[in-house]
Amino acid sequence: MAVIRDMIPSFELLQPTSVDEAVDLLEQRDNTWVLAGGLDSMDWFKDRIKRPDSVVELSGIDALKGIRTSGDGLEIGAGTTLTEVANSAEVQSRFGLLAQAASEVATPQIRNQGTLGGNLIQDTRCWYYRGGWPCYRAGGNICYAGTSRSMNREHCVTGASRCVAVNGSDTAGALIALGAQMMVRNTSGERVFEAEDFFIGPAIDIQRMTVLQPGDLLTHVRIPGDYANARFYWEKVRDRKSWDWALVSVAASIVESNGTIERARIAVNGIAPHPVRLTDVENLITGMPANNDTADAAGSLATRGFRPLRHNDYKVPLARNLVRRAVRGDAA
Repeated sequence: MAVIRDMIPSFELLQPTSVDEAVDLLEQRDNTWVLAGGLDSMDWFKDRIKRPDSVVELSGIDALKGIRTSGDGLEIGAGTTLTEVANSAEVQSRFGLLAQAASEVATPQIRNQGTLGGNLIQDTRCWYYRGGWPCYRAGGNICYAGTSRSMNREHCVTGASRCVAVNGSDTAGALIALGAQMMVRNTSGERVFEAEDFFIGPAIDIQRMTVLQPGDLLTHVRIPGDYANARFYWEKVRDRKSWDWALVSVAASIVESNGTIERARIAVNGIAPHPVRLTDVENLITGMPANNDTADAAGSLATRGFRPLRHNDYKVPLARNLVRRAVRGDAA
């Protein structure tokens, strides 16, 4: 068990002013940490669980900030604060799903400091892992949350592979439902990932939550106009109205014509180590009326194959009902 201390371990602070300079530093240095808003980072540093030799602090890179038009959609810098995303007239008017998700992250003070990129790439909140226990994700040989005597009320009901921790990002599901793309830079150039492929589970790499490798930097999020002004649905269920991470959340973008669903994108988070896009549900409801029968079928399909742990079986009906509400378009 980790011992919490007041002193943060020493490191070399590097403050680049351009993306090129930042990725050069990340390439040149070993054991380097990227810091944006610093909220997740400071937790790790204060508990002395993460001990980087160098920290690349991004607040001086203006190119990573701001919201601008890109084709028929928007491009948002990874360093843009969550408050700016939530309050943006452009995001609210065309992609209100993201504005609503960003507005429900933690507290106003945290949203003022925290960035969109930081919310997307934050590490999992499993208390065994965050507490310094030597679990699989931390390089050990056990998942403490997955045993018969574990406290695992907030953990996976699907998608587990040794690790049962969940993804904690509120904006991740919204961006998947909007068909967004993540733009990643390193010294070799830029790569673009579909939002649903950006997040990975322990079956791929148990020590990472995203595709980002050492030397990579998430620079922007691009939202195409495909689902602009669609019927959006966002709902986040949590223990407390403020501060808390979601127990389960759902994000949906649905395009309808005369009461019939023409196309849809639906993502659920809090049920797996990564946000889950419900492609089978999307296919099921396409061409169907947005009524109770369609919603019930969607909810049942969404939770098929779930395997709850000792303390989190409530997530099965919770996820089922959130998907039903999203398909029907209930008031959240």
